[in-house]
Amino acid sequence: MFKLLQILFVLIALLFFTSCDDGKTKPKINLATEEDNIPIQESWNSKILFTENGILKGILYTDYLEAYKKPKEKLLTNVRVVFFNASGVKTSQLTSKRGRIDDVTQDMFAIDSVVAINDSANVKLETEELMWRKKDQKIVSDKFVRITTETEIIEGYGLVSDQHIQNYVIKNVTYQTTTEAVKN
Repeated sequence: MFKLLQILFVLIALLFFTSCDDGKTKPKINLATEEDNIPIQESWNSKILFTENGILKGILYTDYLEAYKKPKEKLLTNVRVVFFNASGVKTSQLTSKRGRIDDVTQDMFAIDSVVAINDSANVKLETEELMWRKKDQKIVSDKFVRITTETEIIEGYGLVSDQHIQNYVIKNVTYQTTTEAVKN
């Protein structure tokens, strides 16, 4: 019996020492955490002003911002943008759950539960994704959009609009009705 216990002890010791091989205990290196994949800047409760020739064009508010070196972009969480006309009067605002700013083109992308409202014209735009192009200050989307005004509801795919949502075109209209028809 004693001899059997000695053999069992030797077997357990051999298993223990052979399972502790150096190659198996080294930690794996995660190459996904390279320098380019780590934000170069983070900010909470941020406010970014957009101006042109000293005139305020918009204010972007976000709960969380992370800036990256490659690609040159900023990722945003819980976004609200307020747009102003040349006289400094608030004309419209946009909200979304997420956003992205291309630092090269200065284009802004609103993603997930996007709502844009023109206060003076009483126009509401809803979609899942859109882009504000800096070069021509247009709002564009190739996704499903819904525009609600005091007199009509229009739905379709694809949109081009000015940033104040006053002059817009839905490229592929799938539904259109007057609000009187909806109320009845």
